[in-house]
Amino acid sequence: MRRLRGKQLSSREAGDVLREHGVPSAQRDDIVAEFERRGYLDDASLAELLVTSGSERKGQGRVAISRTLSQRGIPREIADAALSVLEDDDAERALEYARSKMSGLRRYDEDTAIRRLVGQLSRRGYGGSVALTAARTAWRETQRGSGTGRVRFEES
Repeated sequence: MRRLRGKQLSSREAGDVLREHGVPSAQRDDIVAEFERRGYLDDASLAELLVTSGSERKGQGRVAISRTLSQRGIPREIADAALSVLEDDDAERALEYARSKMSGLRRYDEDTAIRRLVGQLSRRGYGGSVALTAARTAWRETQRGSGTGRVRFEES
C-alpha cells in the first residue's frame, strides 16, 4: 500500500512488489485482483496518464510512449487503446520540440546543431526521418528569424 501512495502502479508492477516481499503466488494474484476490484490498480487509467504525460509534458513520440507502457507492464490491448487517442502527428510534435530546443543550439554550426537535435529527438522516440526533417525545419526557421546572415569561411 505504501508503494501505491507514492506512485500509480500497473497490476504487473504491484505483483512484482508483492513478490519482492515474499508473498506466495496464489496470495499475490488474489491481492492484485482485490486491488483491481477496489480501483487501487487500473491499468487503463495508468496507460491514459502515461500517454498524456509522455506526449504533452515530455514531448515524446509514439514509439517512446509505447516503450514506456510496455516497460510498466501494461497489456498490449490496453496500451493500443490508450495510444489510439493520440493523433498521428509525430511530425508536428517533433517540430514543436525541435523549435523549443533550437535556441540553445544557435551557437553551433548547422551540421552540429542538427546532429545534436536529431539525437535528442531520437531519444524521445521519433523516427530518423521525422527527427531529421524537424531538426532541419527548425534550423531554417531559426536562421530566417535571426536577421543576420552568417558567412562561413573555409580555408582553401
